[in-house]
Amino acid sequence: MSPDADVIDIHPARHQRVLILSWEYPPVLVGGLGRHVHALSVALAAAGHEVTVVTRHAEGAPLEEYADGVRILRAAEDPVAFPLATGSLLAWTMAFNHTLTRTALRAAGSGGYDVIHAHDWLVAHSAVTLAEHLDLPLVTTIHATEAGRHQGWLPAELNRTIHGVEHWLSNASARVIACSGYMRDQVARLFDVPTGRIDVVPNGVDHRAWHARPRTVASARARYAGDGPLIGYAGRLVYEKGVQHLVHAVPYLRDRHPGLRVVIAGDGPYREELAAEARRLHLGDTVRFAGFMDATQLPAVLAATDATVIPSLYEPFGMIALEAAAAGAPLAVASTGGLAEIVEPGVTGVTFPHSDPGALAGAVGQLLGDEVFARRVARRARTMVAERYGWSTIAAHTATSYAAARREHGAFQARRAAALLAGGRPAVAIPDGNLLTGAAS
Repeated sequence: MSPDADVIDIHPARHQRVLILSWEYPPVLVGGLGRHVHALSVALAAAGHEVTVVTRHAEGAPLEEYADGVRILRAAEDPVAFPLATGSLLAWTMAFNHTLTRTALRAAGSGGYDVIHAHDWLVAHSAVTLAEHLDLPLVTTIHATEAGRHQGWLPAELNRTIHGVEHWLSNASARVIACSGYMRDQVARLFDVPTGRIDVVPNGVDHRAWHARPRTVASARARYAGDGPLIGYAGRLVYEKGVQHLVHAVPYLRDRHPGLRVVIAGDGPYREELAAEARRLHLGDTVRFAGFMDATQLPAVLAATDATVIPSLYEPFGMIALEAAAAGAPLAVASTGGLAEIVEPGVTGVTFPHSDPGALAGAVGQLLGDEVFARRVARRARTMVAERYGWSTIAAHTATSYAAARREHGAFQARRAAALLAGGRPAVAIPDGNLLTGAAS
């Protein structure tokens, strides 16, 4: 299915004043969210919108600055916020939201805004407080869900609480942005949000930043490849990324492709378990855990591969697919989540069912066994990324969502007020069992 089929239409919108809330923003980069918010903010500013980002402070970073056309305010933690005696993520989040709210109110005091844009549950309390206090429409991007990260389960009190906050934030937002049709359907199902209030706006990529020089590609190839083909993976080493299935597919691929090597770029809590499994399968000479690579190293490594594999069990969008495609790598991806909307089998890559090492090996074998086919799908994927996923396009889609939230703000607030009068603030009911499949606990 073409990503364009679910993306909202772009209509001209006047320049808007946007207050963005995010717990990540450079130099604080924990996952992909911070890079996303930064690129979106810069693209919105380049399009003429007035953008203020309120975010978490980092040691050595200024509390306020203008950079790349964006006003950035960083909320310094209160003295009792860190380190917390309990080590509780929820306690830290509440403390962070207090200082985030005060910083955002200071920003609002020096200039009005048209819309608030919140990114994920970690800023929910600030976002709802500011939207109500300033009487502004709230737009929220749900980058991933707690239930999705755990394959539909909420195994502990922390997970159930995060799910409840996601539900509350989604329903308090005039518009919700999801990065794929898959995520739109998940948000609608999990949080009871009408699909008419959910806009599909994909993540973007600066495709030019992923073009590596031939010399650096050759150097990466010399460092990581052997006498045969090179397979790559890049991403966090956590269970839901499915790297274990890539490891289990390697013996099959190695038997059919002598001299094969696999480079795994990234780090995470699952690394030691994956490395132990590779040793158990006697893959020490074949699989290399290269650790974290920055944006100056990774493009060359991806471009050097004969196939880059994305074996995720859960993937709301699949940012690494865009980045690898922009680098020129032939793609083999699990047909799950947003990945299934990015890669068209046989056209821009190959796909396989997730959690199936045999199918993974078969898909990768298609690329390794036919170099002409592999290069053709890689060229098409690179062109597709440049045409569909540039940040100027993504910013225009997002601005359209802002404009819709502003148009609907009065009616949305009236409906919320009527609901409160009718029954107060309803508690979020969290059912038992698997929230995505309906399986019993």
